[in-house]
Amino acid sequence: MMDTRWYPGHMKKTKEILKENIRLVSVVIELLDARIPLSSQNPDLNNIIGSKSRIIVLNKSDLADDNKTSLWLAFFKEKGFQAVAVNSMKGHGIKKLKTLLGKLKREGPKGKRPVRAMVIGIPNVGKSSFINSLVGRSAAKTGGKPGVTRGKQWIKISPGIELLDTPGILWPHMEDEEVVFRLAVTGAVKFEQLDTVELAYRILEVLGKENWEIISNRYAIKEGPSLENLEEIIKGIGSKRGFLKAGGEVDIFKTSNLILKDFREGLLGKITLEEPPLSS
Repeated sequence: MMDTRWYPGHMKKTKEILKENIRLVSVVIELLDARIPLSSQNPDLNNIIGSKSRIIVLNKSDLADDNKTSLWLAFFKEKGFQAVAVNSMKGHGIKKLKTLLGKLKREGPKGKRPVRAMVIGIPNVGKSSFINSLVGRSAAKTGGKPGVTRGKQWIKISPGIELLDTPGILWPHMEDEEVVFRLAVTGAVKFEQLDTVELAYRILEVLGKENWEIISNRYAIKEGPSLENLEEIIKGIGSKRGFLKAGGEVDIFKTSNLILKDFREGLLGKITLEEPPLSS
């Protein structure tokens, strides 16, 4: 699905920024996508973060399955991390996170020392929206595609808390096709780099196995074909939506874009694509 050597120049630069500035902070806020917590966790960041305190934030929790989010929170807490589920668009979970950050203030010669935190995460995990929600104003640039945030910027949350924002970063070699699929279908990897139709097929296959009603209710396919014939399902969706080319042929590409958009916006239900590994 993807050239695993893909690694744009700004990704390498971002890694250098992280290495240079990690010493300036006392805590790292690692932002993950609540729908794919493990797949959205950059394995290269562990070496950079080292022994720094870390708070795991499961962002976009409004798009994820609530029960599975609870399992993921328990999983990370078992690993020794503070973990919070957040909906940056509505501000849910932000108060709890601020409380955790406030508890990290330490006494110094001139009173309590401010908490300086670094926010890290992969592209399009919602960092800018998260920071804006945390600050309570528009402090970071946002965009619908990965890679909008560039460079670094310190942002004051309160008199005692400051954040260092950094651009999103992927890792250079992605060997696991399932991880690539999850990153792509949630929008972490740029749209142009993957086959849109194949992604739509895959997400329909995943959702269809779990709950066909999600698909049939959304697209009014009451007695649709089996999942063994995904092309006919997509054609049925496109036909009902009027996505037709000259001559009456269904526009598969346009229909696939619709399916991916609906998934990413939560219109196909609250879906989590992976569960925590079983404890050994």
